[in-house]
Amino acid sequence: MKLGWYSELTPLERRTFFAAFGGLALDSMDTTIYALVTPTLIAVLGITRPEAGLLATANLIGAGFGGWIAGILADRFGRIRILQATILLVAVSTFAAAFAQGFWYLMAARAVQGMGYGGEAAVGAVLVAEVVKASMRGRVAAAIQSGYAVGNAFSVALLPIVFGFAPREIAFRIFFAIGLLPAIAVFFVRQFVPESKIFTDDMASRATKSEAPLSPWTIFYPRYIGRTFVATLFTTGVLGAAYVLITWLPTYVQSVLKMPISQTAGYLGVNIFGSFCGPLAFGFLADRIGRRPSFMIFLILQALNVVAYTQMSIGPTTTVILGFFLGAFQGGLASGLMPTFSELFPTEIRATGAGFALSAGRGFGSFVPAAVGWFSTSMPLGDAMAMCAGAGYVVAFIAALALRETSGVDLRAVDQEENLSPTTLPHTASPQS
Repeated sequence: MKLGWYSELTPLERRTFFAAFGGLALDSMDTTIYALVTPTLIAVLGITRPEAGLLATANLIGAGFGGWIAGILADRFGRIRILQATILLVAVSTFAAAFAQGFWYLMAARAVQGMGYGGEAAVGAVLVAEVVKASMRGRVAAAIQSGYAVGNAFSVALLPIVFGFAPREIAFRIFFAIGLLPAIAVFFVRQFVPESKIFTDDMASRATKSEAPLSPWTIFYPRYIGRTFVATLFTTGVLGAAYVLITWLPTYVQSVLKMPISQTAGYLGVNIFGSFCGPLAFGFLADRIGRRPSFMIFLILQALNVVAYTQMSIGPTTTVILGFFLGAFQGGLASGLMPTFSELFPTEIRATGAGFALSAGRGFGSFVPAAVGWFSTSMPLGDAMAMCAGAGYVVAFIAALALRETSGVDLRAVDQEENLSPTTLPHTASPQS
């Protein structure tokens, strides 16, 4: 029985796909648990709303640092080993939150969780890019992003079960304890997925030549600074606009569009389903026409979607329907980031460069929702959302124009083309004689 592109994958490619997909899904489940139990944390632990917002900020900052740090470590010690460590970090930090008694404990746990989540997303995507054949890399890598929707749906489904089983004073702790489930993914990765051959071959080649590793700062060297800047700018625009919608849309649809509370669950379900379908559609399109034009199409469609939400008079039913496309376009855009960035850098600094572009863009983008809050004091909330999200999409579109089209490139050919020279690039130490 043929299952589309999945049938064309080798056994190793399938195992790698499921390892990255499962890790992201379970990490997504742990991350969304916080959002779901926030009202309980406020009621039971006395967390204030500003403190709840700081918990989200701590997670984003942690993810920013985690993505780059994990990328540096993955280029030094291997993709699999660091992927295992980041998944385990998410699991343990979420489980630790089950014992929280106040804000500062949760703040630390949330930051550590973010570091693990950001690292897992970056390293997992690089691993897939190096293992899956070039002709299918876009579809497979994009499909992994759908794991976020699966994890989100899983946590939403668990919520009524856990809180129906125990009083809320205990239920939220049980919910956090379930966060140990990603440890299953760690076991799977360790047992069934070998290290990327591209990485091991590169390590062996450098060992033969007695070359020391390139410095992590190489991505800021004149040879690569342009790629690093464009990729970071693109991520800032895409994720900055996304954070506007994630942060403010629930408030907007209830307070401005007057969506009944009874329809909120339906809206959430449709949006999650859209975020599952969007990456699949983007991956298919990107492998057909290239990532850059695919990015541009999705950016335009998402911008029109935001205009419809914030500038048109729509009812609850239309709001729910558009929620599908909102999730689809945003999920599609996010799914193309790491496979694209992985193709911009050679193996020796691939995870470092891609991890920094994703992490720095996430950090800069996290300031955009705050700008909405500031502008909304002097203009309607919908106008502030449209202006800030629109600015993000414009920035991303301009960056996309400068983004190198590398869809389907052979990563080994990238290494040969770069021909990294120890005499022209900074190393962490002098080569041994």
